[in-house]
Amino acid sequence: MSLDFSPSQEPMTDISLAGMTDVVLLLLIFFLLTSSFVPQMGIQVTLPQVDSSAPVEEQSVTVALTEDGSYYVNGSPVSGSRLLDEIRAARTGQQTLVLRADEGATIGQFASVASAARALDMRVLMATERSDRSR
Repeated sequence: MSLDFSPSQEPMTDISLAGMTDVVLLLLIFFLLTSSFVPQMGIQVTLPQVDSSAPVEEQSVTVALTEDGSYYVNGSPVSGSRLLDEIRAARTGQQTLVLRADEGATIGQFASVASAARALDMRVLMATERSDRSR
């Protein structure tokens, strides 16, 4: 009587990828849930703190006002005298202007941007940050 230790079945030559697909799907969901979808602007401004805020439209022209009085249209520095022309050039069908003004910016700067937006028949939204106060 001899013992036969040879496998009774042929070795498996194909690998099921169902388990790997599950892992990739779970990783995708994890990264989508943990990533931040808020666009980070290159111009550093300290936005005013408010109790409530609303999401901003994706298609808009962004104007940043810094504390030192500088204007930026979609991240590019602009002089105050060229503000209207630069907003007009940056506007490609958008009807909304998002104003990211530093807390130290003046009312005069805000009025310049609002006047330019009004001349182009654009709606002005003021970017703010939610305060950390809990109710």
